[in-house]
Amino acid sequence: MSTNHKLLVKNAKQVVLICNNGEKYLTKHGMNNLSVIENASVVIGSDGLIRAVGPAETIRARYSESSFDNVIDATGMCVLPGLVDAHTHPVWAGDRVHEFAMKLAGATYMEVHRAGGGIHYTVEHTRAAAASDLLTSLRSRLQRMQRAGTTLVECKSGYGLELQTELKMLEVIEEARSSLPINISSTYCGAHAVPKGKTVAEATEDILQVQLPRLKELMSAGRLQVHNIDVFCEQGVFDLVSTRAILQAGKEMGLNINFHGDELHPMNSAEMGAELGALAISHLEEVTDEGMVAMAKAKTAAVLLPTTAYILRLPQPRARDMLDAGVIVALGSDFNPNAYCCSMPVVMHLACVNMRLSMTEALAAATINAAFALGHSDTHGSLEVNKHGDLLILNATRWEHLIYQLGGHQEVIRFVVIGGNVVYDNDKTLDL
Repeated sequence: MSTNHKLLVKNAKQVVLICNNGEKYLTKHGMNNLSVIENASVVIGSDGLIRAVGPAETIRARYSESSFDNVIDATGMCVLPGLVDAHTHPVWAGDRVHEFAMKLAGATYMEVHRAGGGIHYTVEHTRAAAASDLLTSLRSRLQRMQRAGTTLVECKSGYGLELQTELKMLEVIEEARSSLPINISSTYCGAHAVPKGKTVAEATEDILQVQLPRLKELMSAGRLQVHNIDVFCEQGVFDLVSTRAILQAGKEMGLNINFHGDELHPMNSAEMGAELGALAISHLEEVTDEGMVAMAKAKTAAVLLPTTAYILRLPQPRARDMLDAGVIVALGSDFNPNAYCCSMPVVMHLACVNMRLSMTEALAAATINAAFALGHSDTHGSLEVNKHGDLLILNATRWEHLIYQLGGHQEVIRFVVIGGNVVYDNDKTLDL
Protein backbone atom coordinates (compact mmCIF):
# COMPACT_ATOMS: atom_id res chain seq x y z
CA MET A 1 0.00 0.00 0.00
CA SER A 2 2.05 2.91 -1.32
CA THR A 3 0.52 6.15 -0.11
CA ASN A 4 1.10 8.99 2.32
CA HIS A 5 -0.49 9.18 5.77
CA LYS A 6 -0.40 11.76 8.53
CA LEU A 7 0.70 9.72 11.54
CA LEU A 8 1.97 6.30 12.54
CA VAL A 9 2.01 5.43 16.24
CA LYS A 10 3.95 2.18 16.38
CA ASN A 11 4.87 -0.58 18.80
CA ALA A 12 2.68 0.54 21.71
CA LYS A 13 2.65 -1.77 24.73
CA GLN A 14 -1.16 -1.37 24.83
CA VAL A 15 -3.71 0.23 22.51
CA VAL A 16 -7.06 0.68 24.24
CA LEU A 17 -9.71 0.76 21.52
CA ILE A 18 -12.60 0.89 24.07
CA CYS A 19 -14.87 -0.91 21.60
CA ASN A 20 -14.35 -2.39 18.14
CA ASN A 21 -17.76 -3.20 16.68
CA GLY A 22 -19.15 0.27 16.08
CA GLU A 23 -20.96 0.44 19.42
CA LYS A 24 -22.49 3.87 20.06
CA TYR A 25 -22.31 3.42 23.84
CA LEU A 26 -21.52 0.77 26.43
CA THR A 27 -23.57 -0.34 29.40
CA LYS A 28 -22.34 -2.20 32.47
CA HIS A 29 -21.10 -5.45 30.90
CA GLY A 30 -19.40 -3.76 27.95
CA MET A 31 -17.78 -1.15 30.21
CA ASN A 32 -16.03 -3.95 32.09
CA ASN A 33 -14.81 -5.67 28.94
CA LEU A 34 -12.95 -3.00 26.98
CA SER A 35 -11.17 -3.89 23.78
CA VAL A 36 -7.38 -3.72 24.30
CA ILE A 37 -4.64 -4.84 21.89
CA GLU A 38 -1.16 -5.59 23.22
CA ASN A 39 1.90 -4.61 21.14
CA ALA A 40 -0.09 -2.62 18.59
CA SER A 41 0.10 0.32 16.18
CA VAL A 42 -2.28 3.00 14.88
CA VAL A 43 -2.36 4.69 11.46
CA ILE A 44 -4.06 8.06 10.93
CA GLY A 45 -4.69 9.15 7.36
CA SER A 46 -4.09 12.49 5.70
CA ASP A 47 -7.75 13.36 6.35
CA GLY A 48 -7.21 13.03 10.12
CA LEU A 49 -9.26 9.83 10.39
CA ILE A 50 -8.07 6.49 11.74
CA ARG A 51 -7.07 4.19 8.90
CA ALA A 52 -5.93 1.12 10.82
CA VAL A 53 -5.49 -0.21 14.34
CA GLY A 54 -3.96 -3.61 15.02
CA PRO A 55 -1.00 -5.74 16.03
CA ALA A 56 2.29 -4.00 15.33
CA GLU A 57 3.53 -6.75 13.01
CA THR A 58 0.34 -6.65 10.94
CA ILE A 59 0.47 -2.86 10.57
CA ARG A 60 4.20 -2.96 9.73
CA ALA A 61 3.63 -5.46 6.92
CA ARG A 62 0.54 -3.74 5.56
CA TYR A 63 2.11 -0.26 5.48
CA SER A 64 5.69 -1.22 4.61
CA GLU A 65 5.66 0.96 1.49
CA SER A 66 3.69 3.88 2.93
CA SER A 67 5.12 7.21 4.02
CA PHE A 68 4.08 9.19 7.08
CA ASP A 69 4.29 12.87 7.95
CA ASN A 70 5.05 11.88 11.54
CA VAL A 71 6.05 8.64 13.26
CA ILE A 72 5.89 8.15 17.02
CA ASP A 73 7.65 5.14 18.49
CA ALA A 74 5.40 4.24 21.43
CA THR A 75 7.50 1.33 22.66
CA GLY A 76 6.71 0.78 26.34
CA MET A 77 3.80 3.26 26.16
CA CYS A 78 -0.02 3.08 26.01
CA VAL A 79 -2.43 4.61 23.50
CA LEU A 80 -6.00 5.59 24.44
CA PRO A 81 -8.78 7.53 22.72
CA GLY A 82 -8.85 11.23 23.48
CA LEU A 83 -10.97 11.94 26.55
CA VAL A 84 -14.42 13.51 26.22
CA ASP A 85 -15.68 16.04 28.78
CA ALA A 86 -19.47 15.94 28.54
CA HIS A 87 -20.32 18.93 30.77
CA THR A 88 -18.51 22.26 31.22
CA HIS A 89 -19.27 25.96 31.81
CA PRO A 90 -15.97 27.44 30.57
CA VAL A 91 -17.01 30.96 29.44
CA TRP A 92 -17.14 33.43 32.33
CA ALA A 93 -15.47 36.36 34.04
CA GLY A 94 -14.85 36.91 37.76
CA ASP A 95 -13.68 33.88 39.73
CA ARG A 96 -15.48 32.73 42.90
CA VAL A 97 -12.51 31.70 45.00
CA HIS A 98 -14.03 33.60 47.94
CA GLU A 99 -17.07 31.32 47.86
CA PHE A 100 -14.94 28.25 48.46
CA ALA A 101 -14.27 29.52 51.99
CA MET A 102 -18.03 29.97 52.51
CA LYS A 103 -18.68 26.41 51.41
CA LEU A 104 -15.93 25.08 53.66
CA ALA A 105 -17.61 26.93 56.55
CA GLY A 106 -20.85 25.09 55.82
CA ALA A 107 -22.83 27.31 53.43
CA THR A 108 -24.97 25.30 51.00
CA TYR A 109 -25.11 25.92 47.26
CA MET A 110 -28.53 27.60 47.49
CA GLU A 111 -27.48 29.69 50.53
CA VAL A 112 -24.58 31.10 48.51
CA HIS A 113 -26.97 31.60 45.58
CA ARG A 114 -29.51 33.52 47.70
CA ALA A 115 -26.75 35.68 49.19
CA GLY A 116 -26.03 37.07 45.72
CA GLY A 117 -23.17 34.72 45.00
CA GLY A 118 -23.08 31.68 42.81
CA ILE A 119 -24.42 32.03 39.30
CA HIS A 120 -25.64 35.61 39.84
CA TYR A 121 -22.15 36.81 40.81
CA THR A 122 -20.72 35.29 37.64
CA VAL A 123 -23.57 36.70 35.53
CA GLU A 124 -22.78 40.23 36.71
CA HIS A 125 -19.11 39.92 35.76
CA THR A 126 -19.74 38.09 32.49
CA ARG A 127 -22.25 40.68 31.30
CA ALA A 128 -19.66 43.40 31.91
CA ALA A 129 -16.77 41.55 30.25
CA ALA A 130 -15.61 42.25 26.70
CA ALA A 131 -15.95 39.35 24.28
CA SER A 132 -12.20 39.52 23.63
CA ASP A 133 -11.46 39.00 27.32
CA LEU A 134 -13.90 36.08 27.52
CA LEU A 135 -12.24 34.51 24.48
CA THR A 136 -8.75 34.88 26.00
CA SER A 137 -9.77 33.13 29.20
CA LEU A 138 -11.76 30.45 27.34
CA ARG A 139 -8.79 29.63 25.11
CA SER A 140 -6.56 29.28 28.18
CA ARG A 141 -9.03 26.96 29.92
CA LEU A 142 -9.54 24.79 26.85
CA GLN A 143 -5.79 24.49 26.38
CA ARG A 144 -5.47 23.32 29.98
CA MET A 145 -8.16 20.71 29.35
CA GLN A 146 -6.38 19.63 26.18
CA ARG A 147 -3.08 19.15 28.03
CA ALA A 148 -4.97 16.91 30.49
CA GLY A 149 -6.13 14.72 27.60
CA THR A 150 -9.52 16.17 26.63
CA THR A 151 -10.01 16.24 22.85
CA LEU A 152 -13.80 16.77 22.71
CA VAL A 153 -15.53 19.10 25.16
CA GLU A 154 -19.07 20.37 25.68
CA CYS A 155 -19.18 24.15 26.29
CA LYS A 156 -22.24 25.91 27.70
CA SER A 157 -23.43 29.48 27.71
CA GLY A 158 -25.58 30.41 30.72
CA TYR A 159 -23.95 33.34 32.51
CA GLY A 160 -25.88 35.97 30.59
CA LEU A 161 -29.53 35.15 31.31
CA GLU A 162 -30.50 37.69 28.66
CA LEU A 163 -30.16 37.70 24.89
CA GLN A 164 -27.07 39.80 24.26
CA THR A 165 -24.76 38.15 26.78
CA GLU A 166 -25.95 34.64 25.92
CA LEU A 167 -25.17 35.36 22.25
CA LYS A 168 -21.83 36.91 23.23
CA MET A 169 -20.92 33.69 25.04
CA LEU A 170 -22.03 31.47 22.14
CA GLU A 171 -20.07 33.63 19.68
CA VAL A 172 -16.97 33.30 21.88
CA ILE A 173 -17.41 29.51 21.87
CA GLU A 174 -17.76 29.66 18.07
CA GLU A 175 -14.52 31.64 17.78
CA ALA A 176 -12.70 29.15 20.00
CA ARG A 177 -13.96 26.29 17.84
CA SER A 178 -12.48 27.87 14.73
CA SER A 179 -9.14 28.78 16.30
CA LEU A 180 -8.26 25.78 18.49
CA PRO A 181 -7.77 22.11 17.59
CA ILE A 182 -9.98 20.81 20.42
CA ASN A 183 -13.43 19.62 19.27
CA ILE A 184 -16.36 21.55 20.79
CA SER A 185 -20.04 20.70 21.28
CA SER A 186 -21.87 23.98 21.95
CA THR A 187 -24.81 24.27 24.36
CA TYR A 188 -27.32 27.09 24.83
CA CYS A 189 -28.03 27.31 28.58
CA GLY A 190 -30.00 30.55 28.86
CA ALA A 191 -32.17 28.90 31.55
CA HIS A 192 -29.25 28.49 33.96
CA ALA A 193 -30.88 30.68 36.61
CA VAL A 194 -33.82 33.06 36.93
CA PRO A 195 -32.48 36.60 36.37
CA LYS A 196 -32.73 39.03 39.28
CA GLY A 197 -36.00 40.96 39.13
CA LYS A 198 -37.80 38.33 37.03
CA THR A 199 -40.20 35.55 37.93
CA VAL A 200 -39.82 32.04 36.57
CA ALA A 201 -42.73 32.70 34.23
CA GLU A 202 -41.17 35.95 32.94
CA ALA A 203 -37.77 34.32 32.45
CA THR A 204 -39.36 31.41 30.60
CA GLU A 205 -41.32 33.78 28.37
CA ASP A 206 -38.15 35.73 27.52
CA ILE A 207 -36.36 32.53 26.51
CA LEU A 208 -39.27 31.25 24.43
CA GLN A 209 -40.23 34.53 22.76
CA VAL A 210 -36.93 36.44 22.51
CA GLN A 211 -33.81 34.32 22.97
CA LEU A 212 -34.64 31.09 21.14
CA PRO A 213 -36.16 32.81 18.07
CA ARG A 214 -33.02 34.93 17.65
CA LEU A 215 -30.80 31.92 18.19
CA LYS A 216 -32.75 30.06 15.52
CA GLU A 217 -32.18 32.95 13.07
CA LEU A 218 -28.43 32.95 13.66
CA MET A 219 -28.20 29.17 13.35
CA SER A 220 -30.22 29.21 10.12
CA ALA A 221 -27.94 31.92 8.73
CA GLY A 222 -24.88 29.79 9.52
CA ARG A 223 -23.50 32.35 11.97
CA LEU A 224 -23.65 30.06 14.99
CA GLN A 225 -23.32 26.31 15.49
CA VAL A 226 -25.25 25.22 18.57
CA HIS A 227 -25.87 21.55 19.29
CA ASN A 228 -27.64 21.23 22.65
CA ILE A 229 -30.18 22.95 24.89
CA ASP A 230 -29.84 22.97 28.68
CA VAL A 231 -32.05 24.08 31.60
CA PHE A 232 -31.26 24.02 35.33
CA CYS A 233 -34.34 22.15 36.53
CA GLU A 234 -34.35 22.67 40.31
CA GLN A 235 -36.37 24.02 43.23
CA GLY A 236 -35.96 27.79 43.28
CA VAL A 237 -34.75 27.81 39.68
CA PHE A 238 -36.80 26.37 36.76
CA ASP A 239 -39.66 24.04 37.66
CA LEU A 240 -40.81 21.04 35.63
CA VAL A 241 -43.42 22.99 33.67
CA SER A 242 -41.06 25.73 32.47
CA THR A 243 -38.23 23.26 31.94
CA ARG A 244 -40.43 21.10 29.72
CA ALA A 245 -41.55 24.10 27.64
CA ILE A 246 -37.98 25.33 27.05
CA LEU A 247 -36.56 21.91 26.26
CA GLN A 248 -39.38 21.11 23.88
CA ALA A 249 -38.89 24.42 22.06
CA GLY A 250 -35.18 23.67 21.69
CA LYS A 251 -35.88 20.18 20.42
CA GLU A 252 -38.17 21.62 17.75
CA MET A 253 -35.21 23.79 16.63
CA GLY A 254 -33.12 20.66 16.16
CA LEU A 255 -31.15 20.95 19.40
CA ASN A 256 -30.33 17.90 21.50
CA ILE A 257 -31.89 17.94 24.98
CA ASN A 258 -29.02 17.79 27.48
CA PHE A 259 -29.94 19.37 30.82
CA HIS A 260 -29.30 19.67 34.59
CA GLY A 261 -31.70 17.51 36.59
CA ASP A 262 -32.33 16.04 40.06
CA GLU A 263 -29.23 17.63 41.57
CA LEU A 264 -30.35 19.09 44.90
CA HIS A 265 -33.89 17.75 45.15
CA PRO A 266 -35.77 14.83 43.55
CA MET A 267 -37.69 16.74 40.87
CA ASN A 268 -38.59 13.77 38.62
CA SER A 269 -36.39 15.42 36.00
CA ALA A 270 -35.16 12.01 34.82
CA GLU A 271 -38.67 10.79 34.10
CA MET A 272 -39.53 13.99 32.22
CA GLY A 273 -36.27 13.96 30.27
CA ALA A 274 -36.76 10.36 29.22
CA GLU A 275 -40.28 11.18 28.08
CA LEU A 276 -38.98 14.08 25.96
CA GLY A 277 -36.30 11.87 24.40
CA ALA A 278 -33.42 13.70 26.09
CA LEU A 279 -29.99 12.75 24.81
CA ALA A 280 -28.50 13.28 28.28
CA ILE A 281 -29.26 14.51 31.79
CA SER A 282 -26.51 15.78 34.11
CA HIS A 283 -26.03 15.60 37.90
CA LEU A 284 -28.78 13.18 39.07
CA GLU A 285 -27.59 13.11 42.69
CA GLU A 286 -31.28 12.83 43.70
CA VAL A 287 -32.61 10.69 40.86
CA THR A 288 -35.39 8.24 41.73
CA ASP A 289 -35.40 4.52 40.98
CA GLU A 290 -38.23 5.16 38.52
CA GLY A 291 -36.13 7.83 36.84
CA MET A 292 -33.28 5.40 36.31
CA VAL A 293 -35.59 2.84 34.73
CA ALA A 294 -37.05 5.52 32.44
CA MET A 295 -33.59 6.72 31.36
CA ALA A 296 -32.40 3.19 30.63
CA LYS A 297 -35.45 2.52 28.48
CA ALA A 298 -35.14 5.84 26.60
CA LYS A 299 -31.35 5.47 26.12
CA THR A 300 -30.87 8.83 27.84
CA ALA A 301 -27.29 9.12 29.08
CA ALA A 302 -26.55 10.07 32.69
CA VAL A 303 -23.69 12.59 32.79
CA LEU A 304 -22.29 12.23 36.30
CA LEU A 305 -20.14 14.99 37.79
CA PRO A 306 -18.06 13.74 40.71
CA THR A 307 -16.36 17.10 41.24
CA THR A 308 -19.69 18.78 42.09
CA ALA A 309 -20.74 16.25 44.69
CA TYR A 310 -17.23 16.37 46.14
CA ILE A 311 -16.95 20.17 46.38
CA LEU A 312 -20.54 20.77 47.57
CA ARG A 313 -20.47 17.74 49.88
CA LEU A 314 -23.59 16.37 48.22
CA PRO A 315 -24.61 12.73 48.22
CA GLN A 316 -22.74 11.00 45.41
CA PRO A 317 -24.79 10.07 42.33
CA ARG A 318 -25.82 6.41 42.59
CA ALA A 319 -23.63 5.30 39.74
CA ARG A 320 -23.69 1.59 40.63
CA ASP A 321 -27.50 1.57 40.80
CA MET A 322 -27.64 3.33 37.42
CA LEU A 323 -25.30 0.77 35.87
CA ASP A 324 -27.35 -2.08 37.34
CA ALA A 325 -30.49 -0.50 35.85
CA GLY A 326 -28.90 -0.42 32.38
CA VAL A 327 -28.36 3.36 32.23
CA ILE A 328 -25.66 4.72 29.88
CA VAL A 329 -23.24 6.36 32.34
CA ALA A 330 -20.97 9.19 31.15
CA LEU A 331 -18.68 11.62 32.97
CA GLY A 332 -18.01 15.35 32.86
CA SER A 333 -15.83 17.76 34.81
CA ASP A 334 -18.56 20.38 35.39
CA PHE A 335 -15.76 22.94 35.00
CA ASN A 336 -17.17 26.26 36.26
CA PRO A 337 -16.35 28.88 38.93
CA ASN A 338 -17.96 26.60 41.55
CA ALA A 339 -16.08 23.43 40.52
CA TYR A 340 -12.74 24.47 39.04
CA CYS A 341 -11.43 21.25 37.54
CA CYS A 342 -9.96 21.02 34.03
CA SER A 343 -8.83 17.41 34.31
CA MET A 344 -10.80 14.37 33.20
CA PRO A 345 -8.15 12.05 34.74
CA VAL A 346 -8.98 13.59 38.15
CA VAL A 347 -12.70 13.22 37.37
CA MET A 348 -12.20 9.54 36.54
CA HIS A 349 -10.23 8.99 39.76
CA LEU A 350 -13.01 10.61 41.84
CA ALA A 351 -15.61 8.54 39.99
CA CYS A 352 -13.74 5.36 40.94
CA VAL A 353 -13.18 6.24 44.59
CA ASN A 354 -16.38 8.13 45.44
CA MET A 355 -18.92 6.62 43.02
CA ARG A 356 -17.36 3.13 43.05
CA LEU A 357 -16.82 2.80 39.32
CA SER A 358 -14.16 0.38 38.16
CA MET A 359 -11.30 1.91 36.18
CA THR A 360 -12.60 0.38 32.94
CA GLU A 361 -16.08 1.77 33.65
CA ALA A 362 -14.63 5.22 34.31
CA LEU A 363 -12.62 5.18 31.09
CA ALA A 364 -15.63 4.07 29.03
CA ALA A 365 -17.70 6.79 30.73
CA ALA A 366 -15.09 9.42 29.77
CA THR A 367 -14.76 8.26 26.16
CA ILE A 368 -17.46 6.43 24.18
CA ASN A 369 -20.32 7.18 26.59
CA ALA A 370 -19.42 10.85 27.01
CA ALA A 371 -19.24 11.10 23.21
CA PHE A 372 -22.70 9.48 23.01
CA ALA A 373 -24.05 12.05 25.51
CA LEU A 374 -22.97 14.75 23.01
CA GLY A 375 -24.27 12.94 19.93
CA HIS A 376 -20.71 12.26 18.69
CA SER A 377 -20.07 8.60 19.39
CA ASP A 378 -20.11 7.82 15.66
CA THR A 379 -16.95 9.93 15.27
CA HIS A 380 -15.29 10.06 18.71
CA GLY A 381 -14.78 8.05 21.87
CA SER A 382 -13.00 4.95 20.57
CA LEU A 383 -10.07 4.01 18.35
CA GLU A 384 -11.91 2.50 15.38
CA VAL A 385 -11.37 2.84 11.64
CA ASN A 386 -12.91 6.00 10.14
CA LYS A 387 -13.27 7.74 13.50
CA HIS A 388 -11.40 10.96 14.27
CA GLY A 389 -7.69 10.45 14.93
CA ASP A 390 -7.85 11.81 18.49
CA LEU A 391 -5.70 9.95 21.00
CA LEU A 392 -3.45 10.08 24.04
CA ILE A 393 -0.06 8.43 24.38
CA LEU A 394 0.92 7.66 27.97
CA ASN A 395 4.44 7.17 29.25
CA ALA A 396 3.28 4.06 31.11
CA THR A 397 3.10 0.35 30.40
CA ARG A 398 -0.47 0.09 31.71
CA TRP A 399 -3.20 2.55 30.78
CA GLU A 400 -4.64 2.46 34.31
CA HIS A 401 -1.85 4.79 35.48
CA LEU A 402 -3.88 7.68 34.02
CA ILE A 403 -6.54 7.09 36.70
CA TYR A 404 -4.44 5.51 39.44
CA GLN A 405 -2.05 8.45 39.80
CA LEU A 406 -4.27 11.09 41.41
CA GLY A 407 -3.24 14.42 39.89
CA GLY A 408 -0.29 12.72 38.21
CA HIS A 409 -1.50 13.04 34.63
CA GLN A 410 0.90 15.95 33.99
CA GLU A 411 3.79 13.48 34.23
CA VAL A 412 2.01 10.55 32.54
CA ILE A 413 0.57 12.04 29.32
CA ARG A 414 3.37 12.14 26.74
CA PHE A 415 1.42 13.23 23.63
CA VAL A 416 -2.07 14.50 22.86
CA VAL A 417 -3.12 14.01 19.23
CA ILE A 418 -6.17 15.57 17.55
CA GLY A 419 -7.01 14.74 13.94
CA GLY A 420 -3.62 13.07 13.56
CA ASN A 421 -1.76 16.24 14.63
CA VAL A 422 0.30 16.34 17.81
CA VAL A 423 -1.23 19.24 19.75
CA TYR A 424 0.70 18.62 22.97
CA ASP A 425 4.19 17.20 23.21
CA ASN A 426 5.15 16.82 26.85
CA ASP A 427 8.83 16.09 27.39
CA LYS A 428 8.38 16.43 31.18
CA THR A 429 6.92 12.96 31.70
CA LEU A 430 8.54 10.86 34.39
CA ASP A 431 9.49 7.21 34.27
CA LEU A 432 7.39 5.16 36.68
